Amino acid sequence: MRKDAVLRIARPTDRLHEVVRFYHDGLGFEIIAAFDDHDGFDGRMLGHPHAPWHLEFTQHRDHRAGRAPTQDNLLVFYLPDRSEWEAAVQRMRANGYSPVSSFNPYWDRQGVTFEDPDGYRVVLQNMAWVK
Repeated sequence: MRKDAVLRIARPTDRLHEVVRFYHDGLGFEIIAAFDDHDGFDGRMLGHPHAPWHLEFTQHRDHRAGRAPTQDNLLVFYLPDRSEWEAAVQRMRANGYSPVSSFNPYWDRQGVTFEDPDGYRVVLQNMAWVK
C-alpha cells in the first residue's frame, strides 16, 4: 500500500448529532465533510484537514445501528505532550463527558478513557506510541 494512502474509519450510528458533538466539541475534531439524504444516509466526516485519517459516521433512517459490541472497542490517541494531553482531557470534561474505567486496565495507567454515545470508547493516552 502506498504511504500517501488515507485511512477512513466508517461507522454507523443511531445518534448522529450526539456522536458528532462528542468528536467535534469533546475531542476537538473538525467536520471536514458532510452529506444529507444520500440514498437515505446522512453522514459526517471528522478529523483534521491535513491528517492522513478521518472518521465517518453515518445514519440511515430505516436501519438501526445499535451500540458497540464490547467495552474494548477503542480508538487510542497517543498524546505524549503532558500539557496537550491535560488540555484534551479537560476539554472532554468541560463538554460534559466523564471518564470511564477501561475494560483493559492497561489503558488506565497512562490514559483516560471516554465512552461515546454509542458505547465505543476513546482513550487519550499520555505517552508516545512505540513500536
